[in-house]
Amino acid sequence: MIDLRAIRYVRIGTPDLDEATAFATTVLGLQPAGRERGMAYFRSDDRRDHTICYVEGDPSMHATAFEVSELADLQAIATELERRGTRVRQGSPAEREQRRVRDYITFDDPSGNTMEIVWRAQDANRRYFPTRDAGITEFSHIGLRTTDAARDQAFWTGVFNARVSDWIGDAPLLRINPVHHTIALFPSTYAGVQHINHQVETFDDVMRSWYFVREQRGCRVVFGPGRHASSGAVFLYFEGLDGMVYEYSSGVTIITDEAAYVPRQFPFTPESFCAWGAKPDITEFRSREILTSLV
Repeated sequence: MIDLRAIRYVRIGTPDLDEATAFATTVLGLQPAGRERGMAYFRSDDRRDHTICYVEGDPSMHATAFEVSELADLQAIATELERRGTRVRQGSPAEREQRRVRDYITFDDPSGNTMEIVWRAQDANRRYFPTRDAGITEFSHIGLRTTDAARDQAFWTGVFNARVSDWIGDAPLLRINPVHHTIALFPSTYAGVQHINHQVETFDDVMRSWYFVREQRGCRVVFGPGRHASSGAVFLYFEGLDGMVYEYSSGVTIITDEAAYVPRQFPFTPESFCAWGAKPDITEFRSREILTSLV
């Protein structure tokens, strides 16, 4: 297995780069980190050069990047993936420059989600200065759609160092470091990024953003405020451009004792997604029972 250090960035297609920039700054509260050749970069913490890059083009284009420590890890990953029948492509010099990394490979996971594994991604040389006080501390995890949850769980835990923290129904919540989950796989009929999570500092930050995105920016809140029964995090999900869902959360569980931790199986019910009773208006979170409870 190859150790993924952390999630690095997500690239999202957009038909209107100006609109995406306005959303990232005035709603999400991210710091601009440059704009060039049809791409706009944004920061969300002190360490990373950027965590979201909006790319002019098809909004169904999503790519998620994870970082590794050694250049040899890229070749090891490529060798293992090709052995399993997955096509791997190395990034060109121009593509490496666009991503601000020294090297990377790209491939599709078994569901068709585009992944990038990067080495020596550029770090920030200035402290993070947000465009609004959302309380963001870091880009924390990604929700991915899966057309076969068991198959994709085996992929992430077999090729990489992902471990199951919990299941909600068939949906595995996977960690690659002590944070409860960095990858969440939600059953669907098609591939794509299902939601993008930023951690915020406090419960108060979650509640301030609930009022802000709903009343001042007119965003559709699709879930919460609430508290996840699995990770313990207080959360808020809201819809951004082109139907992309963004989440702010605070207080996620940190798993420090790997040997003692045992993954839990939660039922696919409203209470498993929110211990407080909030109901999701997100397709992948809505089983038949959840749909019935919303009627």
